[in-house]
Amino acid sequence: MAGKAYIIGVGMTKFEKPETRDWQYWDMAGEAGGKALADAGIPYSAVEQAAVGYCYQASTAGQRAVYELGLTGIPVYNVNNNCATGATALMMARQFVASGLNDCVLALGFEKMKRGALGGGADSGDFATSPVARHYGVMAAAHGFEMTPPTAQIFGNAAREHMDRYGTTERQLAAVGAKNHRHSADNPHAQFQDVYTVEEILAARTVHRPLTKLQCSPTSDGSAAAVIASERFVREHGLAGRAVEIAGQAMTTDTQDSFASGSCIDVVGRPMSRAAARQAYEASGLGIEDVDVIELHDCFSVNELLTYEALGMCADGGSGKLAEDGATTHGGRWVVNPSGGLISKGHPLGATGLAQAAELVWQLRGTAGARQVPGARVGLAHNIGLGGAAVVTVLRRE
Repeated sequence: MAGKAYIIGVGMTKFEKPETRDWQYWDMAGEAGGKALADAGIPYSAVEQAAVGYCYQASTAGQRAVYELGLTGIPVYNVNNNCATGATALMMARQFVASGLNDCVLALGFEKMKRGALGGGADSGDFATSPVARHYGVMAAAHGFEMTPPTAQIFGNAAREHMDRYGTTERQLAAVGAKNHRHSADNPHAQFQDVYTVEEILAARTVHRPLTKLQCSPTSDGSAAAVIASERFVREHGLAGRAVEIAGQAMTTDTQDSFASGSCIDVVGRPMSRAAARQAYEASGLGIEDVDVIELHDCFSVNELLTYEALGMCADGGSGKLAEDGATTHGGRWVVNPSGGLISKGHPLGATGLAQAAELVWQLRGTAGARQVPGARVGLAHNIGLGGAAVVTVLRRE
């Protein structure tokens, strides 16, 4: 039987537009990791292993990153799982602790990116051998291929399908962007802190119809980290007052359901997310009805809607109304992406999943300031990457 694992410290940098700040990836990683250790109140020498996630640096960049924290000779595992990289590093750290192998592990994620849209796996210049070529092949068979950014295109086509199938409106999609930009105004770590109306979201430049620029996550520089510890470590170091339990966690990858329908809704991950959520609920003994606050992977506004459905917040097709009616903001049934989400907080790929965890830890501790969800006791994080991986984590403050 697996033991318990707790997040005892979190830290992150401000997320920045690429090339805005004169720093290297090890600078940002050192800042985030140092903050997480300080938050836990422990030295780096207490860390027994580290899982370090990133997508755009060379092999062993994880070692170079943690060398900013100390040269203790611990094992460092380099993690690359597309946009789900940060949560994958967190899951590895939890497994090391829950298995009894370690008492204290660091999960760290960072990214130093280039300006401009992501290439959707075509960055290597050989799309035929891209790990996501099969995914984009499904899209091309159903929708053709347009001269728009590939990642925006595949998610934008999922939005078109959702609109055709369920009657979802462009205003409902824009409501997601407006909500997350509004939330980020209170987040000093967010890349953007501007507030927009639904009308302004709709009037922004179209990236791939129906998605406008203000419904798309940007490229970002930044880092985030979490320190994971065993129940024994928490007790022996007197950390119960700040520890947040990882009550349940699951990762899933693509199954036949991702491809069989020929639908972009499925190929971008709704079946993966649904399966991961189901497994995480079972592991934690909690359900969506117990959750107070959610940080989910809104790489594009439509993916927030798809994730509402995957998490069981509503039936398939009901997510547009959920967003439009204010059920997912302050005063609603759940508060989703109080940080501003990927759309407004930013999306440095390797850091995103750990930044979600940091926000939820602050929420469950009651230290999130103006973003605070009153009385939050259970949080859920959802991090997804094409290619594919979906990680759902349920956090609980005892």
